[in-house]
Parts: sequence; structure tokens; C-alpha cells
Amino acid sequence: MSQWITVCPVADILPGTGVCALIGDRQVAVFRPYADEQVFAISNIDPFAQASVLSRGLIAEHQGELWVASPLKKQRFRLYDGHCLEDDSRSVASFASRVVDGIVHIAA
Repeated sequence: MSQWITVCPVADILPGTGVCALIGDRQVAVFRPYADEQVFAISNIDPFAQASVLSRGLIAEHQGELWVASPLKKQRFRLYDGHCLEDDSRSVASFASRVVDGIVHIAA
């Protein structure tokens, strides 16, 4: 059973951007693609560059799905499950996320 960790008010994440949160000892990129309260969470570590940068990536839509492009090497990671479009072997972890009463929570 998952434990939900409080991250921040959803209003602290500007629509169309991401932020980095420390969940235990893991860096998690939390994205808010639109002005609503929908959020997604994946690992913040770019597996191609081994750098903590995915939260600063560009959110885009490809074939009806939301992705983030790494700011370094531009590989795309699907927001809902961390799948890497360019290389299946380099996908990143994804985390359940929710907004309750305006507060973002990530499953530990």
C-alpha cells in the first residue's frame, strides 16, 4: 500500500512547467501540463546524461500523449509512465500522483 507524500500546493507549479521534489532519497519531477489540477510525476534523472534535469524539460504532446523532452539531449519521456520514446531501455520510473484540496501528493 502506498504512502502519500505532500509535495506543495498545485498553485506553486505554473501550468506548462515542472518542479523537482525530494521524495525520500529520490528526485521526482512533478509536472502540471495545463491550468487544471492534473499532475504527473516521473524520475527527475535523465538516464542519457545522468543529470537531474527532467523537471526543467519542455512539455509537449505527441500522438495524443503528453511527454517531456529532456533539456539536455532532447529525448522524450511519457508523463504518465516514464516510457522513453527514443529508447525503451532508458525509460524512467513513474509515480502515482494526485491533488487533494489543492495540494499535490506523490505516492512513495
